Amino acid sequence: MSDVPLDVMRHSAAHVMAQAVVRLFPDAKYAIGPAIDDGFYYDFDLPRPLTDEDLERIEGEMRKIAKEDQPFIREEMPRLDAVKLFTEDIPQPYKVEILEGGDEDGQVKVGEVVSLYKNATPERRGGADRPFTDLCLGPHVASTSKIGHIKLLRHSGAYWRGDEQRPQLQRIVGTAWPTKEELDAYLERLEEAERRDHRKLGRELDLFSFPAELGAGLVVWHPKGGMVRKILEDFSRNIHIERGYDIVASPHIGKAVLWETSGHLPKYEESMYPPIQAEEGDYYLKPMNCPFHVLVYKSKTRSYRDLPLRFSELGTVYRHERSGVLHGIFRPRGFTQDDSHIFCRPDQVVDEIRGVMDFVVDFYNVFGLKDAVVHLSTVDPKIAIGNSDMWREAEQSLRTALDGSPFAYDVQDGEGAFYGPKIDFDYRDAIGRLHQLTTIQCDFALPEQFGLEYIGEDNAGHRPVMIHRALYGSVERFLGVYLEHTAGAFPAWLAPVQMRVIQMRDADTSGHLAKLRAQGFRVDLDDANETIQYKIRRGTLEKIPWLLTVGGKEVEAGTVSVRTRDGNDRRGVPLDEFIAEAREAIDSRAL
Repeated sequence: MSDVPLDVMRHSAAHVMAQAVVRLFPDAKYAIGPAIDDGFYYDFDLPRPLTDEDLERIEGEMRKIAKEDQPFIREEMPRLDAVKLFTEDIPQPYKVEILEGGDEDGQVKVGEVVSLYKNATPERRGGADRPFTDLCLGPHVASTSKIGHIKLLRHSGAYWRGDEQRPQLQRIVGTAWPTKEELDAYLERLEEAERRDHRKLGRELDLFSFPAELGAGLVVWHPKGGMVRKILEDFSRNIHIERGYDIVASPHIGKAVLWETSGHLPKYEESMYPPIQAEEGDYYLKPMNCPFHVLVYKSKTRSYRDLPLRFSELGTVYRHERSGVLHGIFRPRGFTQDDSHIFCRPDQVVDEIRGVMDFVVDFYNVFGLKDAVVHLSTVDPKIAIGNSDMWREAEQSLRTALDGSPFAYDVQDGEGAFYGPKIDFDYRDAIGRLHQLTTIQCDFALPEQFGLEYIGEDNAGHRPVMIHRALYGSVERFLGVYLEHTAGAFPAWLAPVQMRVIQMRDADTSGHLAKLRAQGFRVDLDDANETIQYKIRRGTLEKIPWLLTVGGKEVEAGTVSVRTRDGNDRRGVPLDEFIAEAREAIDSRAL
């Protein structure tokens, strides 16, 4: 079984899960059931909502089917015969739609001949428990006993085809691993991930919330969260200025003609909010910042000597994501990108891309995130603007920059933006999960769409190239990733409260507080009429880097008792000595 590819094992487990559901719910209609990262799922149309107890029953039935060691049997038949089978013999309307509607989900090749997989025990063939039959390309494991060690994890709603106008199905997600040890290790990682969930930590640390009155996918930042955002934004602005970027700013809305010219309306309208109607025409909330930076470029005549121009903005954008894909601050509907656009000559493109890649490395080293996993994504001709010559030239520029870099990379066909190919940098968090953060896109199309020019050395007009890039990706997404990476224990330079003075009953701590605040530390005071142990526990749960206990003795001696977040205690530390240590840790951005 260890020789079986994991995706084959997990896809086979999805079939067994569907068979188990049909045994328990004879009227069940099954849609699609692919393997996914770390597991599998299947979507069902069922007569009633599932419960957690149902998941236990389904998992138990899957184990029975595995013990029956049913062979997976491949069968091919004409497409129209398959339509008849799933219409009359085994009424499964979602399979019929796939057969009649094309290869939209990548689950089946729609042609003259399609493949099916069947499995059932010999004694049950033709009986009440007829062979379970599914439309599938395969491959599968040899028999149901080879699906590995399984666990069903959760159930949720999922719209058919991801379309909110289509039926809402019930999705069951599970996982399968070759050995019990690997399954147990994965379940432990899931438990750790749940403890680190940024939505949970956001509530516990009083960073942000998603009020129902505001609308799905829209977040409000509380004072502590607002402080963390400010620090991240200040860091971004300052380091961009150091790297030769100019800070620009743009409004939140723009006229329809802007989005028509950029290609957003014809290519991206599904993800945009509906228009705001005004006397002079429709306006749209911006889903991206790039057209505004184009307008800054167009505001005056540019010379070849002016290039490259590097514009940077912390710009808030709005995307009407489907409710099913919203996920805390990882994927909200309103978010702020550290968005930059470089306008350069064609002969400068590769060097500028390499400069951005060096910037990415230095940027993420500050946060202790290293060893990026890099992808080159080509454009999908069905959605891209421009022409094939533009896409090839842009892709070659990215390849040349990557080939001259220390990064290994893979190629993901058709995953680029609608205006050009891109490089993605994924970073691994503390528990091994990969998160896409930085994107670099090479774009010959938008300068063409907007008729951008610079005056060359020959006094003729030439077309610049545009490089899109966002290092955080978005402030929200990065903050969510880093919150989970650190489990909420931000390094001291980023912590919203860096230290807390815990006042003992008889002390006047105003002198200590004044001295700490004069040094620019973010420090607060806990002078509640509670026990010292309770105050320390509260500060520890709030993940404050330094807790400073100060009583009358410490005031007189000019000392503090220091408890660090990891539980290290030191008594009688001279206040000036502590200040020097804290200043060094913060100024060096120690992790």
